[in-house]
Amino acid sequence: MTVKRGKLIGVGTGPGDPELVTRKAWRLVSEAKVVAYPAPDHGDSFSRQIMADAIRGDAIEIPIIIPMVSGRAPAQAIYDRAAEELLIHLNAGHDVAVLCEGDPLFYGSFMYLLARLRDEVEIEMIAGVSSLVASASAALRPLAARLDVLTVVAAPLDNDRLREAIATSESLVIIKLGRHLDRLRGLITDLNLMDNAIYISHATLPHQQVMPLQDAPDDAPYFSMILIYKGSDPWI
Repeated sequence: MTVKRGKLIGVGTGPGDPELVTRKAWRLVSEAKVVAYPAPDHGDSFSRQIMADAIRGDAIEIPIIIPMVSGRAPAQAIYDRAAEELLIHLNAGHDVAVLCEGDPLFYGSFMYLLARLRDEVEIEMIAGVSSLVASASAALRPLAARLDVLTVVAAPLDNDRLREAIATSESLVIIKLGRHLDRLRGLITDLNLMDNAIYISHATLPHQQVMPLQDAPDDAPYFSMILIYKGSDPWI
């Protein structure tokens, strides 16, 4: 008797507040016998924390440990091994829910498993609220209006690429701040855009911070971003 393969489900867990998880995501995770999630080499998995109350007590949990090191090679090998492990459960007929902070396909780790398994098994995507829109909501600032060009860039980019992005956009989001905040603050000051820049960290969580960039703390966490809007009143 041939066992029907399980389905791989990419679940967007949202930016942090469990109440922002979609009803469909919550239901599918609560039904899943196997739940996987990215986790740091030290500390707890953020996506698992968000979905903790949805994971059934008898579920098989698979942490995908991602070391906090630069370079693609270590992560590529980790996702190769994770895909092989998940495929064992999928071939046994179990659906596997893979948790991903924010939205799985917006800078999400699930995309690496998708690339490895999309030709092997059935896959379902559950979109999630991204940190991008959550931060805009926290700041009470529209991301873009009318015919504005909205650009999303990562803070580790060099200053020349960031200058180019800022020059060609009306609205800009800089993500993954971390240790790059001081350099970015200097760049934005040089471009005379400090009055247009807002800093947000840990959007939707109890310790959320929203403030003008000039007032931001010196140490920015990974879960922080800068919103820049060149116009003064984009919603009018």
